[in-house]
Amino acid sequence: MRSPVDRQQPEVLGPDDRSAVEHVSAALRRAVPAGRLGVAFSGGVDSSVVLELAVAALGPARVVAVLGVSPSLAADERRAAHDVARAAGAPVVEVRTHEGDNPAYRRNGPDRCFFCKDELFARIGDEVVEAHGLVAVAYGENADDARRPDRPGSRAATSHAVLRPLADAGLDKAAVRRVARALGLPSADKPAAPCLASRIPHFEEVTPEKLGQVEAAEAGLRRLGLGDLRVRHHGDVARLEVPADDIVAVATPPLRDDVLATVRAAGFRFVALDLRGVQSGAFTLPLVEVRSA
Repeated sequence: MRSPVDRQQPEVLGPDDRSAVEHVSAALRRAVPAGRLGVAFSGGVDSSVVLELAVAALGPARVVAVLGVSPSLAADERRAAHDVARAAGAPVVEVRTHEGDNPAYRRNGPDRCFFCKDELFARIGDEVVEAHGLVAVAYGENADDARRPDRPGSRAATSHAVLRPLADAGLDKAAVRRVARALGLPSADKPAAPCLASRIPHFEEVTPEKLGQVEAAEAGLRRLGLGDLRVRHHGDVARLEVPADDIVAVATPPLRDDVLATVRAAGFRFVALDLRGVQSGAFTLPLVEVRSA
């Protein structure tokens, strides 16, 4: 089968990236010699690359994008995921997940993501595998994720025998984005969009009401033209993280007044602007780093 890189713009990729892409494609063909592959899909750049490479390696009739839907998935992200899968030529199967029914998830410890991913992979096993003829499931863990201590979802993937072809091929986040751009994926430069529950400090309960507040605030801020951002939920206080280059604009009228009105309309009384900017793993990393020290 023709290389997916050859279909696009191979000149933008160096030999290491091209070799890694071929490694992913070969691994998927070995893992799924017949039948169909399910890709646990969010619409983010990592799972989008897995989906696109799987479609190229196996053909669109043998790949299914599986999207977990719950209150922790923003409606905007759900719509965007469908758009990306449509561009890749893969059908989307939505599964309703119920991690919020699990007290261990609601308790919101540093291992919260384990219970979320465990629920997703269990639902895929119960509701999708047989119904859609799946012989394997893959997800978008990259090599950077595999090295981070704040990714407990990886444990769930291991326990459910879920494939991680990007990490196995040594593709880190930067390489994944290079591949995505070479493939012309609409999500190539999409900012990371972790689930809404990641905005709630650990050991403060995850509830649909809090998730709804965060979703409303972030959606409203994006309508104001802000892109990469986080609204951290601290009770009455929303702590807003934006890229460092945007801090002055957000703190200056007229945008400041629109930001205040938007976040307050979502149910917060106060809006704080974090001068550190956008922080990945802001709540989890300090806890797991202390534990591993």
